[in-house]
Amino acid sequence: RLVYKCNKTDHDYIEHLLFSCGEMLRKYGDDIELVVAAFGPGLNLLGKRPRHAISAIHQQRSASLADYGVRFQACGNTMKSLNWVEKDIIEGAEIVPVGIDGIMRLQERGFSYIRI
Repeated sequence: RLVYKCNKTDHDYIEHLLFSCGEMLRKYGDDIELVVAAFGPGLNLLGKRPRHAISAIHQQRSASLADYGVRFQACGNTMKSLNWVEKDIIEGAEIVPVGIDGIMRLQERGFSYIRI
């Protein structure tokens, strides 16, 4: 059980984060639970129309990871600051009121916190 923090839009950062998720899935298959918690600028990864440049490849890889069971959490506070609503976020992303609180709650359930 891993929760990844996603709080940047830098191309290399997103690349490493998604690559790590993919590698963990390849290694552990159904024996792993992964969550990507997006907040701050990183929320753009989950935006249908990101305000910061997120490559189409990264959007496709995120969708593919979701198809394999990776869950994505969107920070409600960040959404409010961007004036985004649920329809602005990709389908399937879970909106949590506060991104860091979502991470804390996952850790309380036994998730390890991963920062790339």
